[in-house]
Amino acid sequence: MYDWPEVRAATDTLWSLIRERLRAAAFPAPEVLSRPDNLWLHWREPALLLSQTCGLPYAAQLAGAVSLVGAPSYDLPGCPPGFYRSEILVRADDPVADVDALKGGRFARNGRESQSGHAAFAAAFGPPEAYFSEIVEAGAHRASIRAVAEGRADAASVDAVSWRLARAHEPASARLRVLASTPPTPGLPLITGKRSSSEVQEIAKAVDAAIAELPDACRATLFLNGFEYLAPADYAPLAAGWPSTAEA
Repeated sequence: MYDWPEVRAATDTLWSLIRERLRAAAFPAPEVLSRPDNLWLHWREPALLLSQTCGLPYAAQLAGAVSLVGAPSYDLPGCPPGFYRSEILVRADDPVADVDALKGGRFARNGRESQSGHAAFAAAFGPPEAYFSEIVEAGAHRASIRAVAEGRADAASVDAVSWRLARAHEPASARLRVLASTPPTPGLPLITGKRSSSEVQEIAKAVDAAIAELPDACRATLFLNGFEYLAPADYAPLAAGWPSTAEA
């Protein structure tokens, strides 16, 4: 989910370490990562070995069809291990002092089914549809950042890892500032197909060990600092943020 082109080499290095650990545990890990266009089909593949999804889709739609492996832990001061938060971004020259001052403006989000781009804001401040006069469906956090920087939106909710990636690699981020932050929630979960608890434990151990042995330069590039064995119950409260039938 954080597979930006600028960090793809580090992601591939991490996968190579996970792959060897999985193969040593008798899992048929592929040589290279797949990067599918249709993530919903990918996440629901019965033979899925390992993937990363968003907490809201996992809690609301996938939890009964997949097994939770855990969550990578990122270098995010103020967040517990394995958790993240969303940053509410505005233009650096925008004089707004708090989120209330954004009412009636335009809000960019990566998608309605995103925990960090929509549900985290809704839980902390209220539904964006009630807050803003226009919702800009940007489709990705990076696109939301650009929409605000270019004046097509007044604010966006972007997860803190994506914001760190943007500060390192997206020029438009220099024109933005953080207005507010949401409370931390469990980070992007790693999932596998429905498996026995012992198989899931072996996969989790492989990921944990691979992150631990990842070269320092790659860890810094990905902002990784560990792995957390989170449980489905940690994510269950997020399901309330899923779109209701009335919103469809």
